[in-house]
Amino acid sequence: MRPIKRLYTFMLQTFVPVLCMTFFICLFIVLMQFVWKYVDDMAGKGLEVSVLGELLFYAAVSFVPMALPLAILLASLMTFGNLSERLELLAMKASGVSLIKIMRPLIFVVSLIAVGAFFFQNEILPIANVKVFSLLYSMRQKSPEVDIPKGVFYKEISGYNLYVKDKDHKTGMLYGVMIYDLSKSFEDAMVIVADSGKMNMSDDKESLLLTLYNGESFENLKDQRTSSKNVPYRREEFSMKEILIEFDANFNRMDESFMQNKYIGKNMQELQVSLDTLSQNRDSVSAVYAKSLKETTYFSGNISTESVDSIIQVIDVRNQSIENILAETNPKKKQEIYSKAVVKANAIKQDFDFKDAMQKEENKTIRRHQIEIHKKFVLSLACLVFFFIGAPLGAIIGKGGLGMPVIISVFLFIIYYIIDNIGFKMARDGQWPIWQGIWLSTGILLPLGVFFTYKAVNDSVLFNMESYSELFRNIIGLKKKRKFAKKEVIIETLNLGYFKGEVTRFNENCKRYLAQEQNPASYNFINFFMGKDQPKPIGDLIVEYNILLEDGSNSTDQQVLNILSDYPYIYKMRFGTPFHIKAIQIISIVFLPFSIIYYTFAMLKRKQRNNTLTMVIANNEKMLSVIGNHPYKTEK
Repeated sequence: MRPIKRLYTFMLQTFVPVLCMTFFICLFIVLMQFVWKYVDDMAGKGLEVSVLGELLFYAAVSFVPMALPLAILLASLMTFGNLSERLELLAMKASGVSLIKIMRPLIFVVSLIAVGAFFFQNEILPIANVKVFSLLYSMRQKSPEVDIPKGVFYKEISGYNLYVKDKDHKTGMLYGVMIYDLSKSFEDAMVIVADSGKMNMSDDKESLLLTLYNGESFENLKDQRTSSKNVPYRREEFSMKEILIEFDANFNRMDESFMQNKYIGKNMQELQVSLDTLSQNRDSVSAVYAKSLKETTYFSGNISTESVDSIIQVIDVRNQSIENILAETNPKKKQEIYSKAVVKANAIKQDFDFKDAMQKEENKTIRRHQIEIHKKFVLSLACLVFFFIGAPLGAIIGKGGLGMPVIISVFLFIIYYIIDNIGFKMARDGQWPIWQGIWLSTGILLPLGVFFTYKAVNDSVLFNMESYSELFRNIIGLKKKRKFAKKEVIIETLNLGYFKGEVTRFNENCKRYLAQEQNPASYNFINFFMGKDQPKPIGDLIVEYNILLEDGSNSTDQQVLNILSDYPYIYKMRFGTPFHIKAIQIISIVFLPFSIIYYTFAMLKRKQRNNTLTMVIANNEKMLSVIGNHPYKTEK
């Protein structure tokens, strides 16, 4: 029991520091992405360091759901990759400890993290989101810090365009100043030109004091116009002139209660209450709209005198239809009727288009609340899924450090992020059900985690390219060439007489299997999927085939070796029914589009293997004819 406790302690001491390191690295990376995205809203505003620090802190908290799964994936890959690379994992398995048992303490830790992630999503993340978006909105509303550049017009002060030819950064003096005052209106514009000037901010930071020296101003006098041709203006020369411009440079925080009422600022209980209220309001409004739509008509079956009396003059149309009334109307009045009908129809259409837009917006708000409820759980399961992908994958790859694990982690996380965004947008726009869109990424990666864990537990060679190459050759039907050459040292010399008996037995077995394979009943569509009249598996025949080739490779006769090189590869894949449960077999027969495709593929591959067996039999006959001249003797 003590060695197991030491093993668990060792695994925790190995994994936890790596997890902390990767978490802060991932958090820093996503935080830098946030800074690049919103740098325009933060730069040039004269914000205090404390405000920027507060924004970055809450932004970092809000990015934990993105950084945590990536950190777990990278940490598990690095941990098990290092253990495998240092052969420590091999030593643990050699001691009789299974991979699942090695992973047990880390599974417990990651499960605790997943539970904590749920409470974080539910309690802390809404507060962080409210803080982040409130600060961002406040920063966007803040006026930029006044820093007038040289040689270009500065338009950041509302209602004013300022141009400065040159400036002295030490004294703050401005030279060659030109000001366009458009604060009243474009028609009442005032132009001020000065040799020099200086700009200062008021103590309360709510206005700018601009002191100008040696200049003149021009102003249109719109109110004193006598005619459109004569527009009087006023010209003023000054040696010093002071202008007070309203400019609020203070940082004013917006009221956070506005963001708290949004879906991003609510926990599960508040989301559910809001969702019930929104759904009830939507249903009641929809019922009213539906009733209005049913009761609203353009015209009734018959038109009464009162409804058309202002348009056409008829004596008695109480029992006449629209067509009869229009037939008795002159073209001018008829056109008037049509025009008013079109106006009325467009008015009703616009009314219902507006109602439809309001309902769509209401449905979108409801979907966003539902999405937030699902997202409270997605992070927790994503942490577990990424652990069961990273840990076995690290054990299989056997590479630690920050090289290969980082590449694989980033690749897998990019796939996860893309799929997650696709599902989110589909769910947000109402094209997919909410649960389907939000859980899409986790649902796709979960089988991958199960597959990697299964392969790692069974010590499968997952990245053996030769096995994949053989499978690819088998699927597309490529032939692989054998090559047998004389061995320099032969431990056991080939007995040609015994070898002849082996070839004879194997040849008979091939003929027997080929006869079973060519049974017409086995090619029947229903028999194929029900597993009836199918030939026996070819595995035993392939084993005998490989033994025959191995024995023949010990020959010193070049002619025998040449014939051995002509033997083709026989692939073990069994092209029969993929199911062994009767109910599923019946379903597969009914599911025609896919069953026909699989059946056609299987028949083609079976025909290809039959041709291969025919080639093997022909080579057997050739081999028997060659070694027939050396009956029952050993090569020398």
